[in-house]
Amino acid sequence: MAFIDSLQSIIPIALFYSAPLIFTALGGVISERSGVVNIGLEGLMVMGAFVGIVFNLTFADVFGAATPWISIIAAAVVGGIFALLHAVASITFRADQVVSGVAINFLAVGLGVFLTKQWYGKGQTDMVEEPFYSTSVPILSDIPIIGEMLFARAYYTSYLAILLAFVGWFVLYKTTFGLRLRSVGEHPMAADTNGINVYKMRYIAVILSGVLGGLGGAVFALTIAFNFSGSTIVGQGFMALAAVIFGKWHPLGALGAALFFGFAQSLSVSSLPILDNVPDVYLTIAPYLLTILALAGFIGRAEAPKASGTPYVKGNR
Repeated sequence: MAFIDSLQSIIPIALFYSAPLIFTALGGVISERSGVVNIGLEGLMVMGAFVGIVFNLTFADVFGAATPWISIIAAAVVGGIFALLHAVASITFRADQVVSGVAINFLAVGLGVFLTKQWYGKGQTDMVEEPFYSTSVPILSDIPIIGEMLFARAYYTSYLAILLAFVGWFVLYKTTFGLRLRSVGEHPMAADTNGINVYKMRYIAVILSGVLGGLGGAVFALTIAFNFSGSTIVGQGFMALAAVIFGKWHPLGALGAALFFGFAQSLSVSSLPILDNVPDVYLTIAPYLLTILALAGFIGRAEAPKASGTPYVKGNR
């Protein structure tokens, strides 16, 4: 019974810590499946968090209870636009994709902090008045044992993230669009020969990764942080990138990895009796340590798309 009580207390926390990672990791999967490495997931989350918080603070009185939802939509749009910088650099100008992604990370933090200081006169924004709130799903939360674990004190954004993972799997593996996107990441020349526009597919994939990264950053800010500063997104994007690799570049694999990393993060704020005597510093570093151990144990068996990280030059063999 104590074990069930422990699960009921930690699973809702693990779910809402996982949601931002799931969104962002899905973006990473889509981008890398098209052949474009996106190290800039961290920066995309930063921009999403910044836009989500600022939009919420600015328009809370206008949209009321709908403000958080409209905020994450705005963050997703800006994330897509911001990812366009990475697409132009890495696809059109064939710049090194890792360097471009790192530049996106630095640019996002610098721009976010600069605008925050300009608009709020300090290093962080005000606290949002209309964040997402945890809720219980009617009827489902009344199911014995399972209802308390999965449908009580949860966020609708967590369910949306899990749903999108399955949608992502369906699109990538059951639709013509997904087949074309995967083909440009595996054999771009063969895809081009068959009439698929490699550049167009890669642009779409990178922009979608920006949309999902911005969504992940906004959800993190509006469910966990409640404001924005230069340290709001600390390693979350890199953890999402690790989930992409740990999940073997598969949407459902990334979902499982993100849930695992979310669970690791939830340990630092959980009330599990078994962790009472564990110093807080160990619980804080646990997610990052588990990320390293997971990659160290599995990266040798994970194979990235064959053309991932390689710019495509039309006509070259």
